[in-house]
Amino acid sequence: MSVTDGPHEAVAVEYRQLGTTCIRASALCLGVAFRGHPARGRTEADCAATIERAVELGINFIDCANVYGRGWREDLLGRTVKRLGNRHELVITTKVGQEMGDAPSERGLSRGHILQEIDNSLRRLRLDYVDIYLMHQADTTVPLEESLQAMDDVVRQGKARHVGVSNHDAAEVVELLWAAERERFARPAMLQYQYSLLHRWHTETDIIPLCERHGLGLMTYSPVAIGLLTGQVRAGRRIPAGNYWHGRADAGRVLGYAEPIIAVLVDVARELGKTPAQVAVAWLLANPAVSAPILGPDRPEHVDELVGAVGWRLPPESKAALDEVSAGGGPFEMNRGGLRGMRRRAPGSGAR
Repeated sequence: MSVTDGPHEAVAVEYRQLGTTCIRASALCLGVAFRGHPARGRTEADCAATIERAVELGINFIDCANVYGRGWREDLLGRTVKRLGNRHELVITTKVGQEMGDAPSERGLSRGHILQEIDNSLRRLRLDYVDIYLMHQADTTVPLEESLQAMDDVVRQGKARHVGVSNHDAAEVVELLWAAERERFARPAMLQYQYSLLHRWHTETDIIPLCERHGLGLMTYSPVAIGLLTGQVRAGRRIPAGNYWHGRADAGRVLGYAEPIIAVLVDVARELGKTPAQVAVAWLLANPAVSAPILGPDRPEHVDELVGAVGWRLPPESKAALDEVSAGGGPFEMNRGGLRGMRRRAPGSGAR
């Protein structure tokens, strides 16, 4: 399937094998967290139309989580997929581990919570199974073996085809792989971590080598850094009302940090006749360790633009320029709606 929009010509969405699984999915993954609903005026109809547009353009890979809207996004995705009638063509993930209620039992990676939440997720999604079920974040109060055994039960019960890991330390992932081999549990097949021109440090130094060594697939989220890598928000310029960064106390600090990278990105995009967002995603796709960047569009027209990241290759000289300017890239990291401390790392000290 193809799309023609603005500065890019008709392109075909590529499909890639996810790690060592037998699953082939689009090289672009649609994330359905929908940050713009309702905070920035996006409606449920906007969100459903965004899903439909992505599927129409050949994106068959969709990432969700139980915590997104406390189940609302799963429900919306389930209703939309049912209406489309093409579940068999899609690769659908969801996640467990973050807070779903006030009670201590409504969060984390205990056996009871995992087994309860997979049933809740499948009910909201109106599905018999998900393709990949991921542990959303580490839970230090629960032994890794307990969590992994519960995830293994989910696979054995036919409620997930594969399991995955998100936002765990690399050492914890290795422990999970060891435990899976030792106990003959379902082996984690996919990882999910933040990765972009503004956040290279941890993923490149720790996670990507782990994926390459153990044959793990890698989904990467926040590819345009909550809109910073679209080039629409720049240091020293007025931030439009309705933009995520409008009115945020940390906007000036964040933009000052990001400006050198954004400036080069905008120049490269202009030279290539692409948008900055397309180039930022193409930079990720140029890394063979990345199975699929997770896009976060809020409207169908955002999908149209981002699909323009495929069907062409980032020229070596353009990639080299982006590599160089972002070599100190980290950490830019979301943390419960805010940003962790940021500092410019010395080139060569934390990003390859």
